[in-house]
Amino acid sequence: MGPFIIRIYKPLSLAMAVVFAAVGVLFLLTPGGVVEFFNRLSGPTGFRPSPSGEPDFYLTLAVAYMAVVTFLAWSMFRRPGDASFPMVLALAKFSSSVLSLVFFLWRSPYLMYVTNAVVDGFLAVVALLCFLALKLHAQRR
Repeated sequence: MGPFIIRIYKPLSLAMAVVFAAVGVLFLLTPGGVVEFFNRLSGPTGFRPSPSGEPDFYLTLAVAYMAVVTFLAWSMFRRPGDASFPMVLALAKFSSSVLSLVFFLWRSPYLMYVTNAVVDGFLAVVALLCFLALKLHAQRR
């Protein structure tokens, strides 16, 4: 099993990256469309359709995102010499910050958008500084 996994690791990783990116774009461009798509499939498969204004699906994604960033911060604590964790955390927080700012500027000037843009932007900078400090420390060794 080991050599098989190694052989498919790169193509599997690329396939997941492409799918995740495509789904992210769908969520961004047509958030209601995703719910509508599954609602069209619900009846024929024996499931009740989800209410179109129901936030539970996106709530599950938000909680999952928080689980991932919690794992990253915990991993930074547990393995402080591994620079990959703060870099990924910086990317996650930067993405959240920029998207919140975009939504604030182009969709709705809600306080929660601008607050998240500022807070996650700050956390992205902190995580990036941690990454840079680790890299600098590793170079000096």
